Amino acid sequence: MDKKVYELLNDQINKELYSAYLYLDMANFYSAKGLDGFSNWYEIQAKEEQDHALLIYQYLHNNDQPVVLEAIAKPDKTFETLLDPLNAAYEHEQYVTSLINNIYAAAQKVNDYRTVQFLDWFVKEQGEEEKNSSDLITKMELFGDDARSLYMLNSELGARVYSAPSLVLD
Repeated sequence: MDKKVYELLNDQINKELYSAYLYLDMANFYSAKGLDGFSNWYEIQAKEEQDHALLIYQYLHNNDQPVVLEAIAKPDKTFETLLDPLNAAYEHEQYVTSLINNIYAAAQKVNDYRTVQFLDWFVKEQGEEEKNSSDLITKMELFGDDARSLYMLNSELGARVYSAPSLVLD
């Protein structure tokens, strides 16, 4: 595996684990506000980010590459309003998309087709993540000021269940 591609993938493991921390922090914020549905949503997001890290971890091992785990930074966002975590999550997903795109471009540059194929799933996943984040912002902007509507949105988010990713690794 190309050295730069390897380093970017290894670094992405840490970035995905940071994402999990960030989403746990958002879940914590909503839990403190009594919005258990929002908290559930972000707890599941955190699990998904952990899964993403483990998928990359396993991919590196499957390709005889060592994994070097780094310290995970403390989340650096502060939230005041109920909309703040939603906006921060959307911005963060856009950032993660840029990271995945950078790894994809590096793999393409060196004709690492196996890694490109592996990353195809992540490209699709990031499209879904950005859309979900954007949709939550739209719903909150439309309904968040009305207590009954906020209750219904909280209930909707509370109904979300975790499902493990279905990516087959080589």
